[in-house]
Amino acid sequence: MTKMIFVNLPVADLQPSMAFYEALGFTNNPQFTDETAACMVWSEAINVMLLTHDKWRTFTDRPIPPSSASEVMLAISCDSRDAVDAMNEAAAANGGTADINPAQDYGWMYDRNLADPDGHVWEAMWMDMEAANAAMT
Repeated sequence: MTKMIFVNLPVADLQPSMAFYEALGFTNNPQFTDETAACMVWSEAINVMLLTHDKWRTFTDRPIPPSSASEVMLAISCDSRDAVDAMNEAAAANGGTADINPAQDYGWMYDRNLADPDGHVWEAMWMDMEAANAAMT
């Protein structure tokens, strides 16, 4: 089996959260979606499981952090600088928050941070690996 990652996120309202992630370019996998959870696919190896608060609580008794907290920052690669900008703009237009931290532009790497409607932080980033390797040598 190919190694995969399933990022599990508690969400207050499943349908708007699904629409938000679809607007960012994720697709829904109906095989793992019902009224309590949705599997949103970024790539063959990366999936985000959106779980209603009730569903989340079946996995842990730990409290769900408030939307103003940052439990993690999930970095996700994009194909270009324009794709990073487009993801940030889509976040703002679909219930999320754009540019929750200042954009970073190193020339060979560019990133902008956004938050989904529940405050989960994503770092949309693009990197020119050839230029990155040259910059680090």
